[in-house]
Amino acid sequence: MSDQQNVYKTVDHLFRHESGKMVSVLTRIFGFSNIEQAEDIVQDTLLKALEIWKWGKIPDNPQAWLYKAAKNKAIDIIRREKLKYKIENEIAVLLHSEYSLAPKVNEMFTDGEIKDSQLRMMFACCHSSISQEAQITLMLKTLCGLSVKEISSAFLTNEETISKRLYRTKVKIREEKIPIDYPGAGVMPQRIDAVLKTLYLLFNEGYNSSHPEKLIREDLCEEAMRLAIMLSENFKTNLPQTNALLALMCFQVSRFGSRLDDKGMIILLKDQDRKTWNKFLIQKGNEYMTHASSGDSYHDFHIEAGIASIHANAAAYDQTNWQIILGLYDSLFIRTNNPLVALNRCLVLAELEGPSIAIEELLKMNGLSENCHYHASLGEMYFRSGEKTEAKKYFLKALDLTTSNAEADLIRRKLSLLES
Repeated sequence: MSDQQNVYKTVDHLFRHESGKMVSVLTRIFGFSNIEQAEDIVQDTLLKALEIWKWGKIPDNPQAWLYKAAKNKAIDIIRREKLKYKIENEIAVLLHSEYSLAPKVNEMFTDGEIKDSQLRMMFACCHSSISQEAQITLMLKTLCGLSVKEISSAFLTNEETISKRLYRTKVKIREEKIPIDYPGAGVMPQRIDAVLKTLYLLFNEGYNSSHPEKLIREDLCEEAMRLAIMLSENFKTNLPQTNALLALMCFQVSRFGSRLDDKGMIILLKDQDRKTWNKFLIQKGNEYMTHASSGDSYHDFHIEAGIASIHANAAAYDQTNWQIILGLYDSLFIRTNNPLVALNRCLVLAELEGPSIAIEELLKMNGLSENCHYHASLGEMYFRSGEKTEAKKYFLKALDLTTSNAEADLIRRKLSLLES
C-alpha cells in the first residue's frame, strides 16, 4: 500500500470512529441549534488532516491531532463570535470568559466528557417533537458517520428523501430550541427505543453492506457495538432490550471469520466451518441473553437474538432447531409485518417442509419486487426443486438488482451450476 493510500485509509477510519465523538462534543459546546457548525468543523478538520498528512507523515497519535485541531477551530470561532446561533446552555458563561474558554473546551474533549456528550447527543436526536424516522436518520448521519447514500439504503429509499429529511429536522431543532441533554424518566423509554433501533440499522449496514466492494464492514459493526456497550454501562439505559441487541450483535459477529473465503467469496451458513466461529463472542452473547431476560419488557430484539442464538449454539447445520426458529419468525412477523422477516421465514419453511412450500409463500409476498435477496431466494428454491428455467429467471433478476460484487459472484456461481 502506498503512503497516500495509507493516509486515505487512516482518515476514513478516523472519520468512522472519531467524527461522531467530535460532533457530539462540539454540539454540546455550541448547542443543538449549531449542529451544522459542529459538523462543518469536523469535516474541515478531517480534510485538513488529509491534505497535510498526504505530503508528510501520519502523526504518532492521529486522534490527538484531530482533537487539537477541532478544539483550536472551536475556540477561534467562539472568540470571533462567528457562530450562526447564540450559545444557550449550562456552560455558556464559561465560554464567554477568556480565562475559562480554552480550559473548558479542553475539558470537554476528555474521555469521560466525550462519552457523556455522545449519550446526551443520542437522546437529543430522539426528542419527541422529531419523528422516529428523522431521529434515526439524524443519528446515523451525525453520530455514526454514515453517508446519505448508506442511510437511504438502510431505509430502502432514495438519497433525495434522506437529504430533505435531514434539512427539515435541523430546521425543527432550531425553531423549537431542542436542548442536548438527558430526558426525564417519563420519556426515557420512548427515547431509548429510537436509539437502539439506530444502532441496529448501523450494525446491519456493516453486517451486510450496501458498499459494492465490501460485503462486511467491520468498522460499522464495531461502532454500533461500542455505542450499545456504552448504553449497557449506564444504569439509566442498561435495559433488557439493550442487552438483547448486544446479544444479537455478539452472535452475528462471532461468524465474521467464516462468512467469506480468502478470495472474498461468500460462504453460506450451511457450508461455514463452525470451528472458526468466535466462541468468546458466542459466550458473551449468551451472557447478554441472560441479562436481557430480566424484567418484564419484551422487544423485537429478544426474538431476533433468540434466532441468532439457536444458529450460534447449534453444533452443526443439520442440528439446527428449525421448528423453534419458525415459531420465532412467526412471532416477529406478527409484531413487525416486515416483508424481510416474511422472506426469512420462507427460507426456514423450506428447511422444514421443502422448497415447493417456500415457493408458494414467496410468490404470495408483496413489497420486495426490487429486492435482490427476494429474487435470489426464489431462484434458490426453484433450483432445489429442479426447475432450472425458473431458477435462472430469478437468479438473473437478482443479479441485475444487487450492488454487491460478492453477492453478484455468488449468483453467478449458482447460474453456472444450472448450466452444468
